[in-house]
Amino acid sequence: MNTIELERVAREIRLRDLQAVFEAGAGHIGGEMSVIDILTALYFRVLNVWPDQPKHPDRDRFVLSKGHTACALYVTLAKRGFIPEDEISTFLQPHSRLNGHPNCNKVPGVETNTGPLGHGLPVAIGMAKAAKLSGAKYHTYVVTGDGEMQEGSNWEAIMAAAQFKLDNLTLVIDHNRFQQGAALAETNDLAPLRPKLEAFDWEVTEIDGNNMSEVVSALEHRGSRPHCIVAHTNKGHGISFMQDRVDWHHKVPNKEQYEIALAELSEAL
Repeated sequence: MNTIELERVAREIRLRDLQAVFEAGAGHIGGEMSVIDILTALYFRVLNVWPDQPKHPDRDRFVLSKGHTACALYVTLAKRGFIPEDEISTFLQPHSRLNGHPNCNKVPGVETNTGPLGHGLPVAIGMAKAAKLSGAKYHTYVVTGDGEMQEGSNWEAIMAAAQFKLDNLTLVIDHNRFQQGAALAETNDLAPLRPKLEAFDWEVTEIDGNNMSEVVSALEHRGSRPHCIVAHTNKGHGISFMQDRVDWHHKVPNKEQYEIALAELSEAL
């Protein structure tokens, strides 16, 4: 897909995500809106994956370490053909396989269970290292939140990736500047992230993570070292009253707010 087509798909995913969270009465809509452009570029342009063969050995691996934004992943997987699109209406319902965090034993296309923050990147590094050991050609991608980067396990993993020279690994940090309950600057501020990653011998690219052309270019980059994309995004991107508001980390819109958000996202289609 070209950039214009990807932007259209991202808007459709945002709209369906909004509907799913509203209908379920729960979710993490702010961080979902910030990461959707990245997910769209991955699944509709960058990843070598086959929905009819979700365990194909040559598939690229993707780990959503910020697993609380699972609904955005489910909608993306549905649009890509991994699961039925009408199954999104079961999100968080009893006996649904679409839980609040992704489960690799239930949902085709999910590579590993995530939820406890700080786990996804270490697992992804294991996948990338396994490819090196076996001679496999797949590439491994992982998306973390910026608040999640406060976890020490991530920095141990970052050291390991440099030591193992994992040029088949791309880390994307969804740098929306907010975590649960507070701005990143008010808790344990890691900004600026770029010099810290570069100090660990990673190649780093900084982008506007809600600009599709920049997202695609960064994701398609290949180098000789592990690659980190610091994606500067907006919490609640695409919905005016949610944008850059910490209370929308896991707040659910009421009927009036839902109608406003629905109109704004529909107008963009």
